[in-house]
Amino acid sequence: MDHLLNVLQTDRADSEIIGYALDTLYNILSNDAEEAEENPQAQTDDLGVQFTEMFIKQQENVTILLSILEEFDFHVRWPGVKLLTCLLKQQGPQVQQIILVSPMGVSRLMDLLDDSREVIRNDGLLLLQQLTKSNAAIQKIVAFENAFERLLDIITEEGNSDGGIVVEDCLLLLQNLLKYNNSNQNFFKEGSYIQRMKPWFEVGDDNSGWSAQKVTNLHLMLQLVRVLVSPGNPPGATSSCQKFMYQCGLLQQLCIILMATGVPADILTETINTVSEVIRGSQVNQDYFASVNAPSNPPRPAIVVLLMSMVNERQPFVLRCAVLYCFQCFLYKNQKGQGEIVATLLPSTIDATSLSAGQLLCGGLFSTDSLSNWCAAVALAHALLENSTQKEQLLRVQLATSIGNPPVSLLQQCTNILAQGSKVQTRVGLLMLLCTWLTNCPIAVTHFLHNASNVPFLTAQISENLGEEEQLVQGLCALLLGICIYYNDNSLESNTKEKLKQLIEKRIGKEIFTEKLGFITKHEFYSKAAQKPQPSFSSPDHMMFDHEFTKLVKELEAVIIKAIYKSSEEDKKEEEVKKSLEQHDNIISHYKNVIREQDLQLEELKQTVSTLQAKNEQFQTTVSQQVAQIQQHKDQYNLLKVQLGKDNQHHNSHNSNAQINGFQSEEVSRLKEEIEELKKQHDLLQGELSEKNTLIENLSCNQAAGQTEQTTGVSEQVTELQKEMETLRSQLHVQSTEINRLQAERMELLQKVEASATVTASGDSASAASKNNDYEEKIAGLLRELSSLKDEVNLLSVEKSTLKRELDSAHSTTAILQDEKLKLGQEVSESKKEQDDLLILLADQDQKILSLKNKLKELGEQVDDEDDLESGDAGDEDDLDEEDSRDDDM
Repeated sequence: MDHLLNVLQTDRADSEIIGYALDTLYNILSNDAEEAEENPQAQTDDLGVQFTEMFIKQQENVTILLSILEEFDFHVRWPGVKLLTCLLKQQGPQVQQIILVSPMGVSRLMDLLDDSREVIRNDGLLLLQQLTKSNAAIQKIVAFENAFERLLDIITEEGNSDGGIVVEDCLLLLQNLLKYNNSNQNFFKEGSYIQRMKPWFEVGDDNSGWSAQKVTNLHLMLQLVRVLVSPGNPPGATSSCQKFMYQCGLLQQLCIILMATGVPADILTETINTVSEVIRGSQVNQDYFASVNAPSNPPRPAIVVLLMSMVNERQPFVLRCAVLYCFQCFLYKNQKGQGEIVATLLPSTIDATSLSAGQLLCGGLFSTDSLSNWCAAVALAHALLENSTQKEQLLRVQLATSIGNPPVSLLQQCTNILAQGSKVQTRVGLLMLLCTWLTNCPIAVTHFLHNASNVPFLTAQISENLGEEEQLVQGLCALLLGICIYYNDNSLESNTKEKLKQLIEKRIGKEIFTEKLGFITKHEFYSKAAQKPQPSFSSPDHMMFDHEFTKLVKELEAVIIKAIYKSSEEDKKEEEVKKSLEQHDNIISHYKNVIREQDLQLEELKQTVSTLQAKNEQFQTTVSQQVAQIQQHKDQYNLLKVQLGKDNQHHNSHNSNAQINGFQSEEVSRLKEEIEELKKQHDLLQGELSEKNTLIENLSCNQAAGQTEQTTGVSEQVTELQKEMETLRSQLHVQSTEINRLQAERMELLQKVEASATVTASGDSASAASKNNDYEEKIAGLLRELSSLKDEVNLLSVEKSTLKRELDSAHSTTAILQDEKLKLGQEVSESKKEQDDLLILLADQDQKILSLKNKLKELGEQVDDEDDLESGDAGDEDDLDEEDSRDDDM
């Protein structure tokens, strides 16, 4: 071996000789390794183990081997992996410690998972399995070397549950990393790797013909889920994993497998166990499981279908145990579920048309199969654990034993079966149910003691000397009688605490009673059941104790023995102490409730104060914004003022035109005064917020009056112009008529002249000439008059066109004034709307500030009555009032 080790040290450059040396060492160290694993006694004589001890005596040998693994050459790396795996198999803890202290030792081995050659990668998986066995430190290092990501990628590449043995190796390595390692479990959960497990359980509709490898893979996958939610993990870690499994749909996928057909029996059993631990103690998961229905017609709840398997004696034993565990986990810390199960037994809720969970449990409780009796009794006991309400409700359950006989209570029927002397397993199950039922429920104890035959039966069972098989029954009978004493409220005179203790002392003896009570915890099946919640028994005959019942026995044994040995005086004192303690507890609970209420009120008040402070800050922000808006409105108003000044100059130019066109200066001045009045009113709107509505109404009235007067003046001017036009037209018509008449007379005179000339051509020329001269003068005069009339008509037409232009100018001026008046009206209405909004906002603000002040005063805060903002506003209003008074004086 020394020569071989020397080759590894000195001939590193020669990969061929290194490979041969590694193969030789592997053959030496792995001599009969498989046989040694099968027969541990032969391991002491195994030469391979002895050679391994020689090899690892010098730690540098392992270090050299780790460095050789960095070589990429296949003929060096592969034998190196096999040799190191063999070392870990033979002397695991020692080799693990050497690798742990070696620099980058674990990281070098993790690189094997990234090797592209599948042979090396797969043997690297086997190496890491051996490396991570029972060593939490190495497990953490491997996990933080991104092992989860790499292994899940390999599983996905290989086809999940349909993959080969490589998937199995990956799952075994994952189990090594996660089992009993809370740090790695937390890292796995926080790395969101739980959701990557969901595709593993996506099985098809056709589940026939599963290969053995697929069954193995799925079995390991289910076990890996159980590792994360094991009851042995810290409660916080388990509950967070359960929450993640529900959120990512993993629980839903498991329930699909649970209700699927054709699934192999061992996979179905393991799936039931896995679902059990995923829902155990998680209210959300338990509620979801209660809503799952089997794909039957009509649909039945999954719980009912599972219970049918549990009470069916033809089903495999391991499957029935798994269903019982599932039912126990469903009811664990689930008072809602307990109530639903008990409700299916109550007379008012029994549905005769369908089979319920309660009916199945009763059927199993009284069947001829002792295993069904035991399972049903334990399942019903879990529906009562730490739930006094359901213990009292179960007392209402009545059973019809046979036709014609009156119904009996469930409690009485249980005691009747006990008295009949059935199988030990049946009696043990019924006694566990009765002990759980009567614990911490005085009403149930009273009902039990009310039957006169129950106490003599228990004392007879305890006092008899029976064989070893009956010792367990005797111990449980002693426990039940002790519960009847400890939780007795002395409501029955014939069976008070003192009388029952005297009966034990006379009929049994206190020492014998204590001895018989001790039979329970000394029984071999008790210690096995106390180890873990899951029922795991090698055969049906070994099913005697339930895990939760063992915890109950541990609590009750000491207090019952103490109660038996107490005297009546001590009992009285204890009763008095109990009463005083109860009173004290009531007072304390009362004050606790008061303090709790005050804390809630204080918390509410704190929240109210913080809310009010936030609102106050919000209101202050709103007020500042409003102040800024007011300032903005003031700036807009000043800008409007400047624009109005420009408009005044424009109005002055229009006034001169109006005078030229015949308007009187009084009307222009009146319009100007109205505009000035509108300006003043607009100014008052900005300042006097308290009188806005009144001022706006006055402004509306003044505006309406101004509009009426202005419209009346313009219409009067237009009417006068129209009248003048009509007069001119009539004069023109008269003159044209006169002209036409004169022209007609002239034509008539010309005709007469021509006629007289023809008739009297030979007449007196002198008289004719004189008459002709007279006519010519008359015609000339008429012509002159006609020309003057034409001139006058021309002047009238000129005057008419002038008047028409003036009328058009007046119309345009009127239109301009109306446009300006309309703009002013719009500005006034906008200002009115803005001021209304401001009024409403300020009123709401004042109201809210007042309510805030009142609330702050109620909370004891000192609040100044003076409001700076309101005083500032009042100052602005006073300034505006002074301006108004000066304007009125002017």
